[in-house]
This record gives sequence, structure tokens and C-alpha cells, in this order.
Amino acid sequence: MTISNQPFRVAALYRFARLEAFDSLRVPLAAFCCERGIRGTLLLAHEGINGTVAGSEAAIAALIDHLESIEGLAGLEVKYSSAAEMPFYRMKVRLKREIVTMGVENIDPAASAGTYVAPADWNALISDANTIVIDTRNAYEVSIGTFKGAVDPATTSFREFPAWVEQHRDELDDRKIAMFCTGGIRCEKATAYVKSLGFEDVFHLKGGILKYLEEVPAEESLWQGECFVFDERVSVSHGLVEGEAELCRACRHPLTGEDRLSPKYAVGVSCPHCFDARSDEDRARYAERQRQVELAHARGDRRHIGS
Repeated sequence: MTISNQPFRVAALYRFARLEAFDSLRVPLAAFCCERGIRGTLLLAHEGINGTVAGSEAAIAALIDHLESIEGLAGLEVKYSSAAEMPFYRMKVRLKREIVTMGVENIDPAASAGTYVAPADWNALISDANTIVIDTRNAYEVSIGTFKGAVDPATTSFREFPAWVEQHRDELDDRKIAMFCTGGIRCEKATAYVKSLGFEDVFHLKGGILKYLEEVPAEESLWQGECFVFDERVSVSHGLVEGEAELCRACRHPLTGEDRLSPKYAVGVSCPHCFDARSDEDRARYAERQRQVELAHARGDRRHIGS
């Protein structure tokens, strides 16, 4: 099955905007999605909307039109891809303090983000010797793919990014600062934070890695590996086709083919990233859960919650 005729359309979307009455959107938005068979997660906060959802092409088109009609949300940043199976279990609309959590007060990406760089122009920017390229994602995401020459801050959450910047400010002086993330939202907020510190030559990849993989031919690409996504596809590669990465069901870390060759890897039980941090009792519990998952699959229940 090619990506063009896969039955589910996936939309990763966000928009930084001042939503004074964002809490009033939760119930009607959840109802709108559920009535159309859409699943996934949408986050609402004073600073805007963020989320990834999936459904039929018609249902997703209706949702985007609906969101665009809401005051403040016109001009959504949306990246589309496809999936052979529904990649989410349920529909959730959540109210948050931030649509992407950095934990720094008074950062307003809607007013002070860095300069957008289109995917077609990204290679030239990051190939400039005076550019420092920063991956604003977390270490487990970076582990299966990133841009050639990119700096990995080795964070476990986006909340750690400001502290990393403070520790490396001297390395950023007199450099062009180019940042990227999966869909554009984290790096947009990261650029606003870095600009608040007084840096001026700050750039971010418009549409994120997903837009780059969609638009830039593989033979011209500076991307290495696959891109982690937060749904059951686990990863995508050039052309936004589903990748080969799998999740460790014990620790939720994405696994490469090399990881799965490790003697520490057992399906649903352990992997090289968690083996030494888990006890034999933990692994026995995971093994029983995996047995239940396999029994459910044998019965034809492909969406067993334990999987």
C-alpha cells in the first residue's frame, strides 16, 4: 500500500495565538472530533493550540476548516501524513498551562519567534560554517535520527532546554543559531526564548523535520536516520512513509534495527536502554503483559491496550 492510498490521514498541527477563553473550546472541540471518528490529542492553552490527530481525509479536512474559523487560530501550521492503521486509541482534548512546556514565564512566540527558514533553504543555512545547529528534541527522539552535524543537548524534557542554553551561551555568541524539532512548535518557542536572551541571528525550520522530509528529495537531504513521531507509527522517513523503528513496550524508547539485535532485547520485555534499570521482577511482569497482548492478537483484537 502506498502512502497516497493509505486510509488514515494524520495531521500534526499547532498555532501560537492568544486564546483568552481557551477552556470554553474543550467540550465542543472534543464533540466535533468524536462525531467524525477523529482520534488523537489536542492541547489548548492561553498561548494557542497543539496536537496530532488522525481520521478520514474528509474528517481531518473538516476539523482544519473548523479550527481555522476560530478567532485567533487562522493560519494553523499543519503537516499531513498517512497511516495504514488508526495510530491513536482515543480522542483527548486537554487544557494546559503551555501547549509545549518550557516552564519559562513571559515567552511569546507569536510576537518574538526567530526567522522561519523554508525546507528548501535549510541545507544552505546549516552547511554554513558559522551556523550552530541545535536539535531541540529530547535525547530518545534524537537517538534514531537527526541532521548531519547537529548538536544534541541530551535533554529528557523540553523543560531542560533553557538550562542547557544558559550553560552554553558562550558557544552561541557571534554565531547563526539554527534550531529544529519534529513539527516546528518546540523550536519556534526555543527561538523566542533564545532571542529573549539578546541573540539576534536566530532561525528555525518552518514545518519542522516532517515538512523537510516531505519536501526535500532523499538524494539532497542532510537528514540522517528516521524521525520519531508520537503515535503508533513510531517513526517516519523521507516522503513521510512509516519507518522501521519500533517501541520498547517496557520503557517506550524507540528502537533501531541494531537495538533489536541486542541480547538485552526481548519483545515487550526489555531493550538495551532499560535492561539494566529494571529488575527481574519487572521483566517477569512485562513478560506476562506481552503474553496477554499476543493472546489478544491471536483472537483478532489488534488494539489490545497493553500493546
